[in-house]
Amino acid sequence: MIVERRAATAVLAAALLLTAGCSSDGAWPPESGASASTSAPSASAPAPERTAEATPPAKGSVKVLRTVATGLDSPWGLAPLPGGEGLLVSSRDEATVTRIDERTGAKTELGKVPGVSPAGEGGLLGIALSPDYASDRMVYAYFTSASDNRIVRMLYDPKKPAGRQLGSPDTVFKGIPKGVVHNGGRIAFGPDKMLYAGTGESGDKGLSQDKESLGGKILRLTPEGEPAPGNPFPDSPVYSLGHRNVQGLAWDDKQRLFASEFGQDAWDELNAIRPGANYGWPTVEGRAGKPGFRDPLAQWPTDQASPSGIAYAEGSVWMAGLRGQRLWRIPLKGTEESAPPQAFLEGEYGRLRTVVSAGGDKLWLVTSNTDGRGKPKKGDDRVLELRVG
Repeated sequence: MIVERRAATAVLAAALLLTAGCSSDGAWPPESGASASTSAPSASAPAPERTAEATPPAKGSVKVLRTVATGLDSPWGLAPLPGGEGLLVSSRDEATVTRIDERTGAKTELGKVPGVSPAGEGGLLGIALSPDYASDRMVYAYFTSASDNRIVRMLYDPKKPAGRQLGSPDTVFKGIPKGVVHNGGRIAFGPDKMLYAGTGESGDKGLSQDKESLGGKILRLTPEGEPAPGNPFPDSPVYSLGHRNVQGLAWDDKQRLFASEFGQDAWDELNAIRPGANYGWPTVEGRAGKPGFRDPLAQWPTDQASPSGIAYAEGSVWMAGLRGQRLWRIPLKGTEESAPPQAFLEGEYGRLRTVVSAGGDKLWLVTSNTDGRGKPKKGDDRVLELRVG
């Protein structure tokens, strides 16, 4: 939960802001050796070397290696356990977390999360493992309650009987606006071991531009739910603003953050996130070139995407599409697309909800046909393993 900050933390935040908030490429934390000092470099100091980033091929590939599991009900979030221990999958409507054996596809229900109030697009949404999971066994979850959207953490004890393996939820952050639509819900721990959460404006457009509101934002928190040191706005969890409904979060191999979000009638977006930046909603949608707002690095008509989860692999961002029913590959050069996005699996598996790195050139992909908006086929919903390039 949000707690009162100490003066020392505020001083640290101000110092870190000089590097984090003004980063030219959105990377977090600053590159090794960066200084918080504002003094100009010596005129005799050599210019820093810039190494050219490798650019992936303009055209990529996707191969479905296998169906890992079937028969899932409204799956939303996926968190791979370390060491091949399995995949944790949340059910939006059932409010359960299930472990899938990634070798056999066998499913074990860990338990039902109390306090979840599923309705519309709300329910049990994103899940993530603690950065210290090896020692604390904590699973974080973002869910819609009767009054708000919130983030909790629960102890996972696989030694207990099925259905009783999740401990009581401890609320670490609450007060995120809820609605029938636009509840956000994606959470992820970044390379800095801070907790990032994508939120929606819950149908109230004005919240996105309100720095005091938690709606229509990307939040950055400590694992305990406090505003993270170095955030761009003092004593605030807000990391970026002007979002409509953030659905995907992922970092590249240079620690740069990317996020996908739903547009309204014109353009869905993939954004390169910079601390403190404003992404325009509801003033602009898609690329507008309007001063004061950041344009997306890629955009799509809403019937081709309605983007959900994203992952980074092989030099590209991979983006799952719900209404678009396809997997998009966006090859990158820094924080720009290096070639036009390329679509795969169009219509083959229906609505696609979540995509997560499985290491190297492999991804986990979760379908979303039992969410009330799809047309379930026999075996839906499912988890697939892909090889991409």
